[in-house]
Amino acid sequence: MAALDQKSPNVLLQSLCCRITGKSEADVAHQFQYAVRVIGSNYAPTIERDEFLVSEKIKKELLKQRREADAALFSELHRKLQTQGVLKYRWSILYLLLSLCEDPRKPSSRVGNFGGLFAQALPRDAHSTPFYYARPQSLSLSYPERSAHNASSGSASSGIGSLPAYPPNGPAPSPQHLLSGSGPPAVADSARGSRLAWALQVSGAPPPTSRPPAGSAPTLVPRPPHRQRRDCDGSAEVSEAALVRDILYVFQGIDGKFIKMCPTEECYKIDSKVPLCKSLRDTSDRLAELGWLHNKVRKYTDSRSLDRAFGLVGQSFCASLHQELKEYYRLLSVLHAQLQVEDDQGVNVGADCSLTLRRLLVWTYDPKVRLKTLAALVDFCQGRKGGELASAVHAYGKTGDPHMRALVQHILGLVSHPILNFLYRWIYDGELEDTYHEFFVASDPTVKTDRLWHEKYSLRKTMIPSFINMDQARKVLLIGKSINFLHQVCHDRTPPGKVPPASKCADSPRDAAELFSDLEGAFQNKIDAVYFETSKYLLDVLNKNYQLLEHLQAMRRYLLLGQGDFIRHLMDLLKPELARPATTLYQHNLTGILETAVRATNAQFDSPEILKRLDVRLLEVSPGDTGWDVFSLDYHVDGPIATVFTRECTNRYLRVFNFLWRAKRMEYILTDIWKSQMCNAKLLKSMPELSGVLHQCHILASEMVHFIHQMQYYITFEVLECSWDELWNKVQQARDLDHIIAAHEVFLDTIISRCLLDSNSKLLNQLRAVFDQIIEFQSAQDTLYRSALEELHLRLQHEDHKRRREEEGEWGVTAEQEAAENRRVQEFKDTIPKMCSQLRLLTHFYQGIVRDFLRELMTSSDESLQFLSFRLDFNEHYKDRDPRLRPSLGATRGRRSSNI
Repeated sequence: MAALDQKSPNVLLQSLCCRITGKSEADVAHQFQYAVRVIGSNYAPTIERDEFLVSEKIKKELLKQRREADAALFSELHRKLQTQGVLKYRWSILYLLLSLCEDPRKPSSRVGNFGGLFAQALPRDAHSTPFYYARPQSLSLSYPERSAHNASSGSASSGIGSLPAYPPNGPAPSPQHLLSGSGPPAVADSARGSRLAWALQVSGAPPPTSRPPAGSAPTLVPRPPHRQRRDCDGSAEVSEAALVRDILYVFQGIDGKFIKMCPTEECYKIDSKVPLCKSLRDTSDRLAELGWLHNKVRKYTDSRSLDRAFGLVGQSFCASLHQELKEYYRLLSVLHAQLQVEDDQGVNVGADCSLTLRRLLVWTYDPKVRLKTLAALVDFCQGRKGGELASAVHAYGKTGDPHMRALVQHILGLVSHPILNFLYRWIYDGELEDTYHEFFVASDPTVKTDRLWHEKYSLRKTMIPSFINMDQARKVLLIGKSINFLHQVCHDRTPPGKVPPASKCADSPRDAAELFSDLEGAFQNKIDAVYFETSKYLLDVLNKNYQLLEHLQAMRRYLLLGQGDFIRHLMDLLKPELARPATTLYQHNLTGILETAVRATNAQFDSPEILKRLDVRLLEVSPGDTGWDVFSLDYHVDGPIATVFTRECTNRYLRVFNFLWRAKRMEYILTDIWKSQMCNAKLLKSMPELSGVLHQCHILASEMVHFIHQMQYYITFEVLECSWDELWNKVQQARDLDHIIAAHEVFLDTIISRCLLDSNSKLLNQLRAVFDQIIEFQSAQDTLYRSALEELHLRLQHEDHKRRREEEGEWGVTAEQEAAENRRVQEFKDTIPKMCSQLRLLTHFYQGIVRDFLRELMTSSDESLQFLSFRLDFNEHYKDRDPRLRPSLGATRGRRSSNI
């Protein structure tokens, strides 16, 4: 166990610190703590990993020093090192040795060895700590500790980055060079840093004597490390150089010696007790805002980078923020390197090339604007993820500043790239791998296959990016849903048309930004092309393989009574069965009658696939119901066509069928009533006492026939045929399955509403009452004719008996027989007033119900029902008998004329 402890990283790191500094374990506590923080940082190195570049610069410098033999020796040694497979990261070893030899604490005279060779190879880089992420277990290194180390080493820490400074006697770096990162070659080539070199710098080694670059004269007077002035009374006033050093730390989000984070005001500021002139204090406060902005952005990225639930879009957003911060760190590296060179060369504060607060204010103007935009974006994006986050970023791109628009456009390209990948996988392969619910298409895995089209996939409206409109989102949903419907329901995995797989359509973040910026062009064309190909293929499969249109026509012919000869013959065959009580019916008997009706009519020529789905269904039986009340046709649907003919649609078809079947029965009953009247009219001429009651029957039957004929015309032509024609045109022009389903839903809703089967139950109840009166009238007339025919038969029998007796030469009837006959005839005549009163009562009830029905029709908001009321009372027969119809009828006519 002890052996394992000796090999642990902490023990080895402490031993390395002791070996480098030459101190005991107790004396290297600060160096060990800082080494732990440097190693624990989560940033990639800022140097360029190029072994060839390092070796070439070493040889170039040796040649400048006219050491051709050493350059050849170095080249040979490097070649041999490359042939050996011992070292995996040779560039790291070379750069480490180079950085160690570049340390200014080493004597400049030691250049003859291999370390000196590296010391002469490249210009000295300023060594600094990059930004690090302070882990909970790491130990902090406060500003006073850093100051103590810097004072002991004779040089100050430069803060962020490791870019070399410009020559002390040359021009200061311009803001354009600093912000763009292009700069002179010295700046571009030295965008590197060494965390370990900085750790060595603060370990306490003696300071080296700095050498000025070749060709430059050290004419500037060295300045002390702490640039402070003292007043006459001995109180120290903070110098501008010290503020510059503090500001560079604040730029990194680290408290300086004088500028610290104020917890109450949540900003960096200088303590009011620090002696400082107002101009420097105001300038420092303005510059310190950059550190607060940096902390705000950095806090967001640090808190979200490790959050997996933030999703791919959120991680892309964090990556884009990291990229912007990386550019910001490059500027800080240049500033730190410049400050280090000033310290080494002893540049005065007032020199032309020195760093001042004014120059920092100018050079950090553009980075400050960019950081402000990022900070505002971070605030606006709090609590958002996925498509909602992309919408928030897109909203910030609507600005007139071209630089800010380019910045947001770049971030939007990175953020929208995962959404584009989601979209391509969905519209080309039908795959939805949205672990963190970022895409605007949602899937419910609990939904079964038979409800796939209606319930499994839906739109998350909050996740639809603002640069994608609702029509495009709906098409995206339909494309993927169609692919999954083909695969899972139709079991068809043939690629639809010319649609390529998703692997061939992956775009880069830049392509994503350009694609989403042209929503009406390239993006719309791409979505439309896939949408039309996929939808057209799906409809072809449903029509050719599953006969969707044929099944739609079959529902119209059988459940909506469109096959007239079949319905009439079926009603004739079912009449004896359906007149019986509902409890005595058997479904297999009715099924046999149905098959007989099919074979006897044109229905026999339909496809077997359709006829096998046609069946008989018995509804729930209530007490007193007959077969007419519970009988219904049924049409079985399954597989892909069940997506159009859902269970809810089937139930609505059954409701319409029962209504139409009942209306057809009324027509059938009235036909029987008319035939009975026509057949018995001549037979009962010999009974003049029945002329009044028969006339009353004929008038009431005519009213009922007119009412039912007008209702049938309205239902058959104005409702069913017009709605069906509209449905068929929409189906023929449909571009996707949703259009067919929507048109079918509108068709059913229309016929249910116009057939009075919707929530307006008052009209339906009145219509059912009319139907009940027709059935009652049939019963009353049958009773009348049965009694009259029986009386007629007895009278004819009596006359026949009388004629036979006379032919035999006897008296026709005796006085007793004549008296009995007269009594019987008188009894029959006495029943006629009762029949008349019954018919008058029936007529009164019928006409009252019809008048109420007409009033409801006239006040209806549906114009087709208003027109029906005009046809039902075309000669104002009911209006003359009911004054309540007159105002309504007049108002309705006025409303009609105004509409015209």
